[in-house]
Amino acid sequence: MTAQALQDIYAPASTCFGCGPANPQGLHIKSFVSGDEVVAEWMPQPHHEAFPGALNGGIIGTLLDCHCNWTAAWHLMRQAHADHPPCTVTADYSIALKRPTPSQAPVQLRARVVQSSEDRAVVEGELHAGGKLCATCRGTFVAVKPGHPAYHRW
Repeated sequence: MTAQALQDIYAPASTCFGCGPANPQGLHIKSFVSGDEVVAEWMPQPHHEAFPGALNGGIIGTLLDCHCNWTAAWHLMRQAHADHPPCTVTADYSIALKRPTPSQAPVQLRARVVQSSEDRAVVEGELHAGGKLCATCRGTFVAVKPGHPAYHRW
């Protein structure tokens, strides 16, 4: 497993709400490479709840979106034999909420690339809490080109 989070290595000045290290009000997701997957652990706070004891679905979506995006960026970087990841954005993603996600303990995120081309990757992700699968995600993440508003965000 990588010693540092991908976000801290490649985007320390990012202000993304979900994964930006430089956003003081963000979620600060930290994604680590572990074999062919990217993993993370994140601790909810009471203000992330939908109702007492359960994590908000929008927060779940943000966690999976950002974590899967970094999985795609890492994969495309390795595929291109590059020294830094391309800036990737979400083209589409869907979340399936399988059961309420407890908010009093850490959640674990896992993601893997299931399909890719030169400039995009399809990623499947999972969110587990308390040893149970609580949500899944499938999304397409695209490396942007010069001229795109997100091109220089990392």
